Amino acid sequence: MNTQTILFIILAAIVSLALVLFQYFYKNKRKGKLNIALAFLRFITFFCGFLLLINPKFTKNEYTTEKANLIILTDNSSSVGSSKQVIEKAIDDIEQSRELNERFSIQKYSFGAFLKENDTLTFAEKNTNISKALSALREVYSATNSAIVLISDGNQTLGRDYDFQNEQKQFPIYPIAVGDTTRYEDVAISQVNTNRYAFLKNKYPVEIYVSYTGKEDINVPVKVSLNGKTVYRQTVSFSSTSNSEVINTLLDAKSVGTKNLQVSVGELKSERNKANNKKTVVVEVIDEKTKIALVSSLLHPDIGALKKSIESNGQRSVSIMRPNGNSKEWEDVDLFILYQPNASFKKLYDYIEKKQANTLTVTGPKTDWRFLNKSQKQYTKNSYNQEEEVFGVLNSGFGLFSSGDFSADDFPPLQSSLGDIILNGKNDILLTQRIKGVNLKEPLLAVFEGNEKRDAVLFGENIWKWRMQAYRNMQSFKNFDDLVGKLVLYLATNKSRQRLTLDYDNIYEGSNETRISATYFDKAFAFDANADIILKLKNSETKSDTEVPMLLKGNYYEADLSNLAPGKYDFTVVVKKENLSKSGSFTILDFDVEKQFLATDNKKLQRLAENTGGRLFYPNQNMDLIKSLSSDERFLPTQKNKQNVVSLIDFRLLLGLMVFALALEWFLRKYNGLT
Repeated sequence: MNTQTILFIILAAIVSLALVLFQYFYKNKRKGKLNIALAFLRFITFFCGFLLLINPKFTKNEYTTEKANLIILTDNSSSVGSSKQVIEKAIDDIEQSRELNERFSIQKYSFGAFLKENDTLTFAEKNTNISKALSALREVYSATNSAIVLISDGNQTLGRDYDFQNEQKQFPIYPIAVGDTTRYEDVAISQVNTNRYAFLKNKYPVEIYVSYTGKEDINVPVKVSLNGKTVYRQTVSFSSTSNSEVINTLLDAKSVGTKNLQVSVGELKSERNKANNKKTVVVEVIDEKTKIALVSSLLHPDIGALKKSIESNGQRSVSIMRPNGNSKEWEDVDLFILYQPNASFKKLYDYIEKKQANTLTVTGPKTDWRFLNKSQKQYTKNSYNQEEEVFGVLNSGFGLFSSGDFSADDFPPLQSSLGDIILNGKNDILLTQRIKGVNLKEPLLAVFEGNEKRDAVLFGENIWKWRMQAYRNMQSFKNFDDLVGKLVLYLATNKSRQRLTLDYDNIYEGSNETRISATYFDKAFAFDANADIILKLKNSETKSDTEVPMLLKGNYYEADLSNLAPGKYDFTVVVKKENLSKSGSFTILDFDVEKQFLATDNKKLQRLAENTGGRLFYPNQNMDLIKSLSSDERFLPTQKNKQNVVSLIDFRLLLGLMVFALALEWFLRKYNGLT
């Protein structure tokens, strides 16, 4: 309570006393105990009233000491499993250090592909993403004074290179380089590039990167085997100065189906890591390709984005055409993508109407709606020729095909024109519109299914921004490209709608991402969320059978097969209590990227430490690390003062006291016959 408040309280008491003395002892000549009692009650009334007006307060200071954060970030991947005891000892030394506990609040995390709070280290993660773990910690501890102790071998298999992440300069990073820092003689298949799909009776390219670590002059054979039979062989020479080679060859696609290509390089006598001497890739030979025409009279980034997205699946080819082209070019087209049609599209629309061809129409501010409303019957729009930014909202009730994990929640807006939209015939809406924060019932992406053809329309341009945002979110275009691929797959065929549809890849690189999803509709073609669906698996080599229940996930069912061993599998998806099933096959490659690393990348960890203001340590330097952290003045605890302003009086108690004093004074006056 400050001095000013005390003075106000004293002044209130003096004024109250003066008023009472003046009223009861100067004006009233009578004396006695009654008059003194009445004067005391009146003093209480005046004093409480003045206190309510003054409302005195006092300030309470609370002092707290805030420690810096010491974050122990541990690599939990299989590549550091051999250093388990060393890692556990380093963590124990840090946690049990009295100096560090006095100065730091110690937090523990581990990481593989993702950052996790550190419960138990298993060293079973199949991928390492150091950059993502560091970025996640930067967001969590952005407003704090923190340091990171990174326990890792420095080898990363996913994400951006952590060596070039300037944002990590926010925290000093102190790496502990675990593993073997000795460089052994090693020859490896660094990378194999080939097309995922090849076409029957054509040749497909194979590009092989071979690397060598060592000081000797050596000659080693490089061999390519197709389903166990050698189809290519070459001898390459290496030395201390010439330590890499790129081999290119063409192989024949003689038959349809999945082809396993095993690329291998000869082993050295003193070689320790032989897991990187071979690599397997899979090529699927197909006998036809879906042909798509992207027709536009405009130049726009959307055209390139759509072409890239669709052709990410090698079974599809996109040709960019003008709307007034030769009709002979349209004969082999399976799907027309019409970009912002105008009057120049009249000839093409006449052809589409005649052939009952399937279409995907992308509209925007440059669309001629007067022409488009006359040229087709699926939808109309009364455009006001006023541009508007439109956000997309995914319709969870969409049932024509699975949208997977796609979400447009944080995607930028598309550019459209205001107007009332009317959909005709049988349709389903995949995306609705949100304008200025208001979710509308207006469609943004709608799909139409007729007896003879299928169509879709997107009411907005700048779809290229969505593809870029998908990459920003996931460091991959896959999420966006998969949705576009499913839309194109649906539109490019006129087959009758199926009650059970499957979504899976023919090839999986390792078992981590092996998943099969299914969409099931009842007899009324409404999505059935209560179905009992079983996935029956059979390993083609071991002939072992497995049954896996498919679990509901949003508007589709999914089976997680991440525990499967590498190999080729045949499967059947069965809907229980229904005479309904579908079959397929897939291959899981025997590839563990963590096994490709034998030595610790201590030089990279050294650069990370220098760039962030930290320092590199090794497992035998735990005490040096503790001494360095405990003596660093950047991490001194800080004292913080929190002021709490508290009212000195309780208003309800003071008001009650005033009422009591007035009531008692009134009662005494009436009882003694006073006015």
